Amino acid sequence: MDGAARLCFRRDADGVTRLADLYQRAPCRILFPEVERGEPPQAVLLTTSGGLTGGDRLRLDLQVGDGAAATIGTQAAEKLYRAVPEEDDTRIDVRLSVGAQAWAEYLAQETILFNRARLRRSFTAELAPDARLLAVESVVFGRTAMGEDCSEGLLHDAWRIRRGGRLIWADAMHLQGALRTQRDLPFGFDGAASCATLIYTGPDAAEHREGLRELAAGLQLPAAVSLIGELLLLRLLAADAQALRAALMQAVAQLRAQAAGLAAQLPRVWYC
Repeated sequence: MDGAARLCFRRDADGVTRLADLYQRAPCRILFPEVERGEPPQAVLLTTSGGLTGGDRLRLDLQVGDGAAATIGTQAAEKLYRAVPEEDDTRIDVRLSVGAQAWAEYLAQETILFNRARLRRSFTAELAPDARLLAVESVVFGRTAMGEDCSEGLLHDAWRIRRGGRLIWADAMHLQGALRTQRDLPFGFDGAASCATLIYTGPDAAEHREGLRELAAGLQLPAAVSLIGELLLLRLLAADAQALRAALMQAVAQLRAQAAGLAAQLPRVWYC
């Protein structure tokens, strides 16, 4: 499959953020649920195929224009199935552009890797100097509740964030081959079955560091908070994917409430 989607939100002269452009090619589809009063418009991404496997490609081009505010998320966890040796890796490329004085949320639910899945994923964001972005991605190595484990495969997960054309964050995680062996290393995942990265970047990032550190200190799982310039970073590990999800939802809810004055909760699809 070769899926693609393009989405653009713009702020009208009356100060309301509205959908300005939309394109989607199967298996990519975007839904627009009604939102609570005071919430920015939401776009919910999904794949109609029910999962991805070797050779599948998705390209997402997302834009939030000057002065606009929007929440972009996914309908459910994305499943990555086994790729046979002769197939190419699964590729997911997300490009996000956030304009001047805009607020954007990219709130993706978990990516679940089945055994022998091979995924190469990239997230690239281009931000105006005063734009703000709250973004999250997480990975689950097999459905442990079903007695499954992703012990072999490939995961290459890369982030690139630029502000005003200057690179402010570059990160990549690469695991290949015997994933379970690498995950069990004490200086790696130390046996964790899931991991998450949360990033908030904006001129006020430093104001939220201590609050996020207090939250992280109260979690019953490995967590670390870092501030790099105008970028606030939270990393989480968990042996139980549900525990990771719950902790991640707390952190996202707190940040969106403190940084944007929004409700301390996530889009309703996260609670289904």
